[in-house]
Amino acid sequence: MKFPQSCEGDRDRAPPRRRRPPALRAAAVLPLLLLLLLLLLPRAAAAPLPAADSSGEAELEEAAGRRAALPDSLRLARLLHARAAQLKEEMCEKFTVCENSMEMLAQNHLNLPKVTEEDGCLLAGFDEDKCLRKISSGLYTFQTYLEYVRETFTSEKGNVELLCYSTEHLARTIRQMVINPNEVIIPDPATQESLRAKLKSDKTWIEKITVHLILRDFTSFMEKTVRAVRYLKNTRSFSA
Repeated sequence: MKFPQSCEGDRDRAPPRRRRPPALRAAAVLPLLLLLLLLLLPRAAAAPLPAADSSGEAELEEAAGRRAALPDSLRLARLLHARAAQLKEEMCEKFTVCENSMEMLAQNHLNLPKVTEEDGCLLAGFDEDKCLRKISSGLYTFQTYLEYVRETFTSEKGNVELLCYSTEHLARTIRQMVINPNEVIIPDPATQESLRAKLKSDKTWIEKITVHLILRDFTSFMEKTVRAVRYLKNTRSFSA
């Protein structure tokens, strides 16, 4: 911090400390919380679940394992939602690419994952296995889009890197909660490469709009993910 040169009479008096705004303090803390939570997540959440036997004991263990992963999954989902929302706001502040930008109406050609009524994630007609399949598949699909954000939003590359890693971790954890994990749709390398090429073909002036749209839809997707995982945690509706 630079002090005015005219304040010679105050040299012996320490200047008052300036406190950072709450939003900046939260932005600095969130990446650390994400990293800490990833380290604390139980390894069993990402490990293959045991096969069921005739006694049904393994099925009970599977259900208990799924329930055990829910609290940490909920915390991670909340942190991902908060971090994505902050990055979206930073895009608005730094590059004036905001929700009310006129270009948004014309350039939203992205096929981003969305949670709809048909996915079974709404409280009315909640279908836990169908919903978890959708969430895990959507998180895996978002990976390529988030990688594009990391390469484009260079001033926040480190934070977006952590966002990518955390998203993949949550996708993998939720996939293990699905009755048949093989039903989760994971984009193959060819599909990912095709999407990367399509995203990179955009003109420079469209890049920031694309990043904003990705962060906006990812924030919305994580908001619905938080609701679904919280509902499962509170009801413990997994059946053995």
